[in-house]
Amino acid sequence: MSKVKTGDYMAEAVPGFDHRTAIEEAARCLLCHDAPCSQGCPAGTDPGKFIRSIRFRNPKGAAETIRENNVCGGSCAYVCPYDRLCEEACSRCGIDRPIEIGKLQRYAVEQEKAYRMKVLKAPRGPKRGNVCCVGAGPASLACAAELAKAGYKVTVYEREKKAGGVLSYGITPARLPQKVVDQDIKSVSGLGVEFVFGTQIGKKLTVQDLLDKNGYDAVFLGVGLWKSGTVGVPGEDLKNVLRAVDFLKKARESGGYRQVAGKKVIVIGGGDVAMDCATTARLNGADVQIWYRRTIAEAPADIDEIHYALSLGIGITTNFAPKRFDGKDGKVEFAEFTGRDGKSAAKAACDFVILAIGQQAEDLAALADGADKSAKGCLAVRKGGKTSLPGVFAAGDIVNGGKTVVEAVADGKTAAAAMIAYLEKKADRAKSVKPVKTAKKGVK
Repeated sequence: MSKVKTGDYMAEAVPGFDHRTAIEEAARCLLCHDAPCSQGCPAGTDPGKFIRSIRFRNPKGAAETIRENNVCGGSCAYVCPYDRLCEEACSRCGIDRPIEIGKLQRYAVEQEKAYRMKVLKAPRGPKRGNVCCVGAGPASLACAAELAKAGYKVTVYEREKKAGGVLSYGITPARLPQKVVDQDIKSVSGLGVEFVFGTQIGKKLTVQDLLDKNGYDAVFLGVGLWKSGTVGVPGEDLKNVLRAVDFLKKARESGGYRQVAGKKVIVIGGGDVAMDCATTARLNGADVQIWYRRTIAEAPADIDEIHYALSLGIGITTNFAPKRFDGKDGKVEFAEFTGRDGKSAAKAACDFVILAIGQQAEDLAALADGADKSAKGCLAVRKGGKTSLPGVFAAGDIVNGGKTVVEAVADGKTAAAAMIAYLEKKADRAKSVKPVKTAKKGVK
């Protein structure tokens, strides 16, 4: 388990492979002809192929396979739920234990950096069209990369100061170091993709403006879910009752959240975001307790993330939902809970409460006025990520309500393919329209 100590907020939680251990692990691969592990990857990263490369001492080839198929391959190596995807499909599961695909992917991406490789290159020649992506999270990064590789000029608009979305602002660096995210972003920018920071679409500049005034042939929406959910109990407006996304973002931007050092922190929730909040607070010196309304078996968090939280000494109380928060002088001092059985009750002292009970989309009306919405309040799309607005596509959390990074990458790639088909069809129609010759004035 982890050797990270409390207060070591920036340190990586789990050590990776070195050359010897990577090759030894890859040597366990059965070299399956059908490679079920590759079929289990939503983003098509092709573990079967890159594991073969590592096994036969070709780390450069492994890095090329990963980067060509998944531009966010570095980040996915750290945060992808392998146990539910490619590792679960590994044929060695029926013998002893699956190949540690995640750590092998991490090793290969580290070799990419060590060798200063530049795997992805944009095609030469004139651009085929002008497109833009809104948001710089994993879905947009994947979409932008595919469009750039296909020869399109791509611009990415991001309201923050840095690209990455949830990768840069929503995951503790112990689980995902920023240097890994930056390496992924560099692969995208190296394709000629232009990033425009500090610009929020939906305020002064709308999606329709991007199409009509800025001259883009198509627009991709890949913004995340940055509005925290609420529990709807008294005391939510007290000081030090924080929203998960705000807490994690401030911690990432500041290199920590030292205000919680030596304080009692309660985290409400049972998902990966709740675990990130709890471990972030703990690594910044807090005494942390997680309270969740259901059982551990029902918690949506990845089991490895739960184990990591427990390894840091974080307590988890299940089957209790918050009833109210209270305190003095407008500052939270304790939280009351009601048992799932309807009879039990609990009360816990605290200095901070962090609400990690899910995120929601922000103002979709301002972002994409007139676009159809789903029952969950997200953007509704048809096959290929097509929205109801002509020339506007979407994928990632804004469509699926918040799933994994690798699924966002997969959906971004799918949307890019649909956009390319749309743009090619649009270009063909433009070519088929022949100009009508008119007689010169005065000539019969």
